[in-house]
Amino acid sequence: MIKHSPSRSVALSFGCAFLVLYAATAVRLPAQTLTYLYSFSGSNGADPEGLVQATNGDIYGLTGDGTATTNMGGTVFTMTTSGTVTNIFNFPGCSTDCSSLGVIPQGMIQATDGNFYGITSEGGLNSLGTVFKMTPSGELTTIYNFCSLPGCADGSGPEGGLVQGTNGNFYGTTSYGGAQNDGTIFEVTPSGTLTTLYSFCQMTNCLDGLHPGVGLALAPNGNLFGVTSAGGAGGELPGDGTAFEVTPSGVFTSIHSFCTQTGCPDGAFPSSALALATDGNFYGVTGAGGPTNHGTIYRITTIGTVTTLHDFCSLKRCADGYDAYSPLVQGTDGNLYGTTPKGGASGQGIIYNITLSGTFTALYSFDNPIGTDPTPTLLQDTNGVFYGTTGAGGPTGWGSIFSFTMGFAPFVRVEPLSSPVGSEVQILGTDLTGATSVTFDGAPAVFTVNSSGTSITATVPAGTKKGTVDVVTPGGTLASYPPFYPLHY
Repeated sequence: MIKHSPSRSVALSFGCAFLVLYAATAVRLPAQTLTYLYSFSGSNGADPEGLVQATNGDIYGLTGDGTATTNMGGTVFTMTTSGTVTNIFNFPGCSTDCSSLGVIPQGMIQATDGNFYGITSEGGLNSLGTVFKMTPSGELTTIYNFCSLPGCADGSGPEGGLVQGTNGNFYGTTSYGGAQNDGTIFEVTPSGTLTTLYSFCQMTNCLDGLHPGVGLALAPNGNLFGVTSAGGAGGELPGDGTAFEVTPSGVFTSIHSFCTQTGCPDGAFPSSALALATDGNFYGVTGAGGPTNHGTIYRITTIGTVTTLHDFCSLKRCADGYDAYSPLVQGTDGNLYGTTPKGGASGQGIIYNITLSGTFTALYSFDNPIGTDPTPTLLQDTNGVFYGTTGAGGPTGWGSIFSFTMGFAPFVRVEPLSSPVGSEVQILGTDLTGATSVTFDGAPAVFTVNSSGTSITATVPAGTKKGTVDVVTPGGTLASYPPFYPLHY
């Protein structure tokens, strides 16, 4: 068990601590503070990513590397919001037990049954990745090994993580395998039964795309949206990427091909999972295209209409960053937040936000000793604070964890965000002990505050419509963000 000693806590206020930060427009920003919380050393993991707030109030995360004792197989850790880190699981490296548990974990989520589910991109019985289940205390079980079917018809090399559908099953993508060895979309049950929903490159010249690898986004109607890094009608063969929709039963629709116009104004090679915003549209980033060929931030509707919101490296010395691959996260102010691993005042990455209409602001430039190469994905905890990781740098050079405060108030988050009337949902919060009322768009709900005081189990009441879930606590009323969507509303 490894715990962080809080002896070193470096708080950096925006002002003269760093070079002047650049913004696309002059805007008045709330108070912002970035605080170093923890540094990895290799022996306790390296290259952290994938933070998620759990119902017990802790933050869970992964490292794609480390530890020295397990031949760099990766780890799972927990962290308090103040930065105390505990390593709860080590993935064995391939010199020991790689065949059973996999290596390089990614995209872990907490499911409605309270357990965590994720993937490993390598290792497992066939050395081509796994799906795993883990209890909150760190007991891990492999529930599926990829390439278990002849010709890897079930896919190989899963990337980007999982999303839980409205039916309780999980959905994800593999970069390779499938009927054409160009990747798949899959469904897997909590018990490990996997179904291949779609194999890419079934259309002429791979117009449907190939090599997905950044995960899927769930729409309120239960359908899934995603992107591929190649294929489609744009650019030269094999294409510059696509966006698609797929139903839980596997009905596939290609909705956009990137870079079909000269200069790729919509971007090329989409490099992040899509993020659903409160306006009902999806938002993402590309790794190339745009006027400087350093990538774009774009909005895409559910029918495939794309609008470019920002071109990376359009500011002096790439102060707005570039080479982005971090999925966007919508904050409680309605703006989208993300990171880039390159660019900024020191060239080592930035935190930025962008409004839904496209006003871009560079918020922070990374440099040691905080860390460099910020990695996916920013998490806004229900205490209002953002938490994130760097893939390198920090005091030991193996990556770090930081918090980023914008002065936002606490709130509650409903998970899953879209559920039918009569179903149970979890409401995550910071201090819910003594809650006296839970309402869904004004409709009172039956609820129970869990023992930790950091989550509530509530039943979606009859008459619920799309809207805010309010929780009345002794400290005041906490409103949900984003709004709750009754299934099929």
